[in-house]
Amino acid sequence: MSLTVDYYLAPSSPWTYLGHKRFSKILNDRGAQVRLIPVDLGGKIFPVTGGLPVGQRSAQRQAYRLLELKRFSQYLKIPLNTKPKFFPVDANLAAKLIIAIQAQKGPDVAMQLLDIILRSVWAEEENIADPQQLGISLLKLGVHDNINELTELEWVQKEYDENTYKAIDLGVFGSPSYVLNGEIFWGQDRLDFLDMSLADVALNKMDKRVI
Repeated sequence: MSLTVDYYLAPSSPWTYLGHKRFSKILNDRGAQVRLIPVDLGGKIFPVTGGLPVGQRSAQRQAYRLLELKRFSQYLKIPLNTKPKFFPVDANLAAKLIIAIQAQKGPDVAMQLLDIILRSVWAEEENIADPQQLGISLLKLGVHDNINELTELEWVQKEYDENTYKAIDLGVFGSPSYVLNGEIFWGQDRLDFLDMSLADVALNKMDKRVI
């Protein structure tokens, strides 16, 4: 069994932001690999799976969402603006950039880029739909590639679409969703269960080597 986690994500998700650093630590602690799979959550997955953009949810659900964001932000000691300046935001450009960078630089650099993008939305009041802002995010990693050249590559759009349809077929309906050997762990508050499953997989592999 593989110690690779498929990381289904929307780069504008506050829950992905709240879980990202803990997820990275779990991967490191367990010696696991990651495959970032950005998806079109609001545009294509929600309509199929019954999800609604935040602004279309009932007043009660919107109020409780803000309460939960505040709770988790305080509990995890992660700075978060519950009503950031640029949200809702079109995350398609950022998603395609992550796909291109993962292919070009590998998942470790893509994970760093995602961290910067998530913080841009939820802690730094930046607009990730702006190519110039994404260019600044790349420069923080020492990457000087042209944003438009990367995100307009035909194969990048194709992979983005395939990621989204694959997510729907698998049963993914929200971000973040962590998938280990076909099992879905939805939400940053399921990271403990993912960690336990990674530990079990590692133990099983060790037992087989002993036998």
